[in-house]
Amino acid sequence: MEHPESQTVAGNQASGKDPKKATNPMRIIIAGAFITAALFWGGKSLYHSFLYVDTDNAQIEGDVYPVISRIPGKVQDVMALDNQQVKRGDTLIRLEAADYEVHRDIAAATVESAKAAVNASGDQANASGASSKAAAAISRKQQADLLRSQNLRHQDVVSQAEFDGVKAGAQAASAQYSAAGNQYKAFLAQVPLQKAELKKREAELRQAELQLSYTTITAPADGQISKKNVQPGQYVAPGQQLIAIVGSKELWVVANFKETQLEKIQPGLPVTIHVDAYPGKEFKGKVESLSSGTGAKFALLPPDNASGNFIKVTQRVPVKIVFTEKTDKEHPLAAGMNVVVDVKVK
Repeated sequence: MEHPESQTVAGNQASGKDPKKATNPMRIIIAGAFITAALFWGGKSLYHSFLYVDTDNAQIEGDVYPVISRIPGKVQDVMALDNQQVKRGDTLIRLEAADYEVHRDIAAATVESAKAAVNASGDQANASGASSKAAAAISRKQQADLLRSQNLRHQDVVSQAEFDGVKAGAQAASAQYSAAGNQYKAFLAQVPLQKAELKKREAELRQAELQLSYTTITAPADGQISKKNVQPGQYVAPGQQLIAIVGSKELWVVANFKETQLEKIQPGLPVTIHVDAYPGKEFKGKVESLSSGTGAKFALLPPDNASGNFIKVTQRVPVKIVFTEKTDKEHPLAAGMNVVVDVKVK
């Protein structure tokens, strides 16, 4: 009678199975290791989910200052270089200034002409005032002569013809005095008008000088030139952006959390920041503020849930996170870098 073990071995051989392979302990060890690793990773992820709220929908942001032209003109020189560090007030671009210098000189000439007109009006008013005073003195003398002639005529000392002559002279002197007074008032009224014209011309001169100063375009803030769209010889228009400068003073993170994650997030909570550019490097930060509106609300075409069919979509809310430690030179950060943030909520 054949032994059972020999029957099993014979059966395994008949089925093509290797008895040593079926009972190989290495397979058991590897499978156990995989199961242990999976349990460890799953437990760690579960534990992490209790303590942290995280998202990879986050980027580093910074102040971006546009460098624009305030006047039309042809670019003469471009001193700015790509990725150059600049200080506020550094000259970046020069436009051709010949036309604006001519406008400035014309405005300066009109100011001098207006000043001369003001002085002339003042001199004419003074001269007319003197003439008015002389006419007033003559008129007073003629009125006194007329009064004396009237007394003498009553006494029949002077003839009627002589009296009529004195009376006509008094009337003429009175008319001359009145005309001189009116002329003086007219010249006097011209003085404030000429002064107003002078102020207008001075304002035009200041405007021309401003226009000339705009031919030199300077950096609006400290930072690094990150986008340059200008070359010598190019004609630029007012309001056209020529250069973008990323401010170097402060960078922060904007993380777009799902609205279902916001329950435990509040300002002041510590944040761990992982930058994709530096694997293994951790940056420390904190939650500064939460936006009062979702990203979709400020989109170019915001959703209108009152029209058509409604499909509920989980919205994302921007959360501003600031760095609480200075970055080192070995790990420079730039606006637009992708990051992963972990907000510690417990």
